[in-house]
Amino acid sequence: MSLLRLGTTDLKLSKIGLGCWQFSKNKGFAGSFWPSLTDNNTTDIVEKSINGGINWFDTAELYGWGKSEEGLSQALIKLQIDKKSHFVATKWWPLFRFSSSIKNTIDNRLKYLDGYPITLHQVHMPFGFSSIEAEMNAMADLVEQGKIKHIGVSNFNQKQMIRAHRALEKRGLHLSSNQMEYSILNRRIESNGVLDTAKELNISIIAYSPLTQGIATGKFHDNPEMLNNLHRWRKAKLSKRKLNIANSLPVINELKTIAKQHNATPAQIALSWLINYHNNVFAIPGATSIKQAEDNVKALKINLSKEQLDKLHYISSKFI
Repeated sequence: MSLLRLGTTDLKLSKIGLGCWQFSKNKGFAGSFWPSLTDNNTTDIVEKSINGGINWFDTAELYGWGKSEEGLSQALIKLQIDKKSHFVATKWWPLFRFSSSIKNTIDNRLKYLDGYPITLHQVHMPFGFSSIEAEMNAMADLVEQGKIKHIGVSNFNQKQMIRAHRALEKRGLHLSSNQMEYSILNRRIESNGVLDTAKELNISIIAYSPLTQGIATGKFHDNPEMLNNLHRWRKAKLSKRKLNIANSLPVINELKTIAKQHNATPAQIALSWLINYHNNVFAIPGATSIKQAEDNVKALKINLSKEQLDKLHYISSKFI
């Protein structure tokens, strides 16, 4: 199994974790992006992921306001998964809140996780009413109280990430991760200082949307009419980034070429490149079916050659 150290911790996680946004039960704004999965669906997806070598899961308060956390924990309990060998990351939602909310809501996070500890607690976005320093101090208090183990952030730019890192340093702690949108068709963190600074400070990058809203799978290139079925917010994101079928086609064609050599899919090759080209990147693809979960874990076992890694780097460099 391909494991990677999280930041400066002694924790080794599978390079691919399971993103659990889709377990939101269609509750709340964020949950509306996904259909409501049954409890059995959720358990099957978690089981397939674990059997394939995944040992951690990323969820959030925002994902159904606890429904994702609850669905995940109930699946883990049903499967009798060891709390010491499989790990949960979750996130605090900062919008319209002060840093005091981090401590005021932690018991809800723990309640929904039903005995599974919070290995990594993250600030979901840098948009709270309090300063980054106040938020990091609140997180540090939770570490000292034993309610969480490690601290991360999400969607923090270079300067914000540095501020979070320095605030935790003053408390004798280390910022473990920054969760960013990152894929072979969205490589902006390589040009805006986030990736380089993360490497310098030993902060792991956790890549969400690692298949670029599904574009990196190649399915939309094979059937462009499927784009009409995308959620309006996903369409807006693709439009904003000027990403389309035509300008991404060379990358997709190369992914398909390499996929044939590995008896794999373009999506698996895209994930493999993402977690192996740099030495500090995890990916958290979601899954709404057993088949998707199986596809995710197969990417862990693909060994791309240096030539293949470099070719994909070169052909996708326009998305940096």
